[in-house]
Amino acid sequence: MKRLISMGLAVGLGLTALLAGCSSTPEKVRIGEVTRSLFYAPQYVAVEKGFFKEEGLDVELTTTAGGDKTMTALLSDGIDVALVGSETSIYVDQQGATDPVINFAQLTQTDGTFLVARKPVSNFSFEQLKGSVFLGQRKGGMPQMVGEFVLKKNNINPRKDLELIQNIEFANIASAFASGTGEYVQLFEPTASQFEADGIGHVVASFGKESGKVPYTVFMTKKSYMDKHSDVVQKFTNAVYKGQQWVSAHSAKETADVIAKYFPNIKPEILESSVKRYLEQGSYATDPILDEEEWNNLQDIMDEAGELKQRADYAKLVNTTFAKAAKEGK
Repeated sequence: MKRLISMGLAVGLGLTALLAGCSSTPEKVRIGEVTRSLFYAPQYVAVEKGFFKEEGLDVELTTTAGGDKTMTALLSDGIDVALVGSETSIYVDQQGATDPVINFAQLTQTDGTFLVARKPVSNFSFEQLKGSVFLGQRKGGMPQMVGEFVLKKNNINPRKDLELIQNIEFANIASAFASGTGEYVQLFEPTASQFEADGIGHVVASFGKESGKVPYTVFMTKKSYMDKHSDVVQKFTNAVYKGQQWVSAHSAKETADVIAKYFPNIKPEILESSVKRYLEQGSYATDPILDEEEWNNLQDIMDEAGELKQRADYAKLVNTTFAKAAKEGK
């Protein structure tokens, strides 16, 4: 009899555990990325390696195509977390938002664009841009602001010393250059590597190296969401950190292989060379902490571009609590 009771108790406990496991469903988190870019490799690695699942999260990734659209989606609760440049959180704050957007996990820490020349250039110096036609990026966006910052740093006035074109949509810049517009162009990977492979252009400089560390692409959310779902934000940040550490510890080819499904139209060798270029210049942050020095460098760049009404409070718009806890394994 005692044996039957013990068996029944064991079965009951097993069933209870099974039901408890079934009822423990992952927390849904909707991410809106500003564009689909291998610049965000650690994010895709975190998804593909199951790091979000390990944290009990079910992430839904959507490409929201543009900083304005990404922030609109976040503010209207169309997404929970935005992956976009930190400047967007400053723009929202400058507009007097009552529910500020908080930067909590940095993904990339340099600009991701390269200066591509139409013809091979030996012993390149920025002085050679004077008098040229330069195909830049959209006004007010980080690529354009960094581009102008670097030009000025190298004693080039982008309004006087060259012909600056910046009225072409982001998605059409590469094709415009390929069809003959401009002598120089500012491009992200993998387009820069693809243009080199096709003989369309030649990388002569890195805006990421020239501009220094900045919180170029960061995961952010509204303060109200962070206050209500702090446990989710922590789990999310833990997964991001795991992705960053994985990319840091593996070769460009290994990372390229993992993220290849996100870029079906890119040849494996181009994907690998692009990841390698970003790894070599330290574009991928190795932890999610956004420090104040980077924040100030970002504002210097924005101020130089005339896009900053007033300095934004680091303590108000940046929360490093989750990133530090993730790094410390807490």
